[in-house]
Amino acid sequence: MPAALTPADLLVIPIFNDLPPDTLAWLLAHGERREVADGEAVVQPGDVAEYMMAVLQGGIQFYSVLNGNREPRFRIDAGSVSGVLPYSRLRTISGYGLAVGPTVLYLLHRDLFPQLEQASPELVQRLVSLMSDRARDEARAQERDEKLRALGKLSAGLAHELNNPAAAIARGAEALRERAAAKPGLLVDLVRHCPSPAALQALTALSVPGQSPTGLLSALACADREDEIADWLEAQGVPDGYRLAAGLMEAGLTLEQLRPVGAALPPAALPAAFAWLEGQLTMLRLIHDVQESGSRISTLVQNVKTYSHMDRGGDYAQLDVKAGLESTLNMLSYALRAKNIRLVRDYAPQLPAIHGQVSSLNQVWTNLLDNAIDVLPSGGEITLRTAVEGDFVRVFVIDNGPGIAPEVLPRIFEPFYTTKQAGEGTGLGLDIAQRIVRNHGGRLEVHSQPGRTEFCVWLPSGEVVR
Repeated sequence: MPAALTPADLLVIPIFNDLPPDTLAWLLAHGERREVADGEAVVQPGDVAEYMMAVLQGGIQFYSVLNGNREPRFRIDAGSVSGVLPYSRLRTISGYGLAVGPTVLYLLHRDLFPQLEQASPELVQRLVSLMSDRARDEARAQERDEKLRALGKLSAGLAHELNNPAAAIARGAEALRERAAAKPGLLVDLVRHCPSPAALQALTALSVPGQSPTGLLSALACADREDEIADWLEAQGVPDGYRLAAGLMEAGLTLEQLRPVGAALPPAALPAAFAWLEGQLTMLRLIHDVQESGSRISTLVQNVKTYSHMDRGGDYAQLDVKAGLESTLNMLSYALRAKNIRLVRDYAPQLPAIHGQVSSLNQVWTNLLDNAIDVLPSGGEITLRTAVEGDFVRVFVIDNGPGIAPEVLPRIFEPFYTTKQAGEGTGLGLDIAQRIVRNHGGRLEVHSQPGRTEFCVWLPSGEVVR
């Protein structure tokens, strides 16, 4: 039989300190002592939330369950109070609580809370204050999780966006190295056959790339032109004519341009001459590709800078709503392309600036667009619309997805309410968006029916941004 509790045992709990002796006596008379072995479950998912638990010895490690796996959440040690507290709406345990070392608990059933309030209003007030602190800490932790989840999705998309131009630069650099290494040998072969200065001038005149026909002609027409060049090169004794033809055609050269040059050069010099020409044209194209890829990386970095507002402080300033929307779209471009989502921009031609924080408002746009992307099937459509109404700028995010169920719609702004699978969302995205909009003196509205869901953000306007 477990040892009986004494007032000294309860004084291990700081929240029980300075209570009158009669209150301690009431707690001892109505509560119970429980011993739990190391690693034993104190609570587990599905248990009825029945008890306030004060840890007299040992501790409890709490875990949430995400995708079937236990994820550590927080730990309490001797002196802490957990479980159900007065006025708590917690009814069912959703995670695990495992004892850390031999653990001794003081338990008080929730049915006794009304009597406790009569016996000690002061202790109930302390417990309610503790519950408020706990709820605030939990909300902050969940908000951090929501931000990290959004950051993770953005980072994955950004990594993919950066990988493409980075890989293109690596491929281009390797191809340039190979072409550059072959240049000296081709030059020696060409000069060995003593072409005339006029013939060399005619050859080098073709070494500036023209407009590629691939964007002007059909694929079949381009293939025909490439075959014509390849056949002609082979007829001139150029052994790798079919390899060279693609590069010459891509640079915009035609058979009519190549024939006069071939006629001016010594026949023995033609293989080296056209190999040199194709190499020169390809090198210039590769240099252009590397520059384009580098520019793409610079643009992505600038998008991140604009989106995260890294070059300014967090103070309020006059902001261009359209610029914020566009930087957010740039950050989400991979997610939009991955689902082949059609984007429609319907911006007002002259939109007043708003007074706000770029980073906070960009989080609003991110949450609204991310939700729309999640619910849309492949090939769906999102419309971004801005308008001016009185002293407000209105920003609409509209999708043609399945809509929000009528029973869900009244609850979508509730903290922690989510219809997503476990691990896919915390239910705080819209709550965070709503609080940010309210902090800016605006409001967030939603209307939904099958085939059309519309979120509308109202923000107080300022000066006109043209």
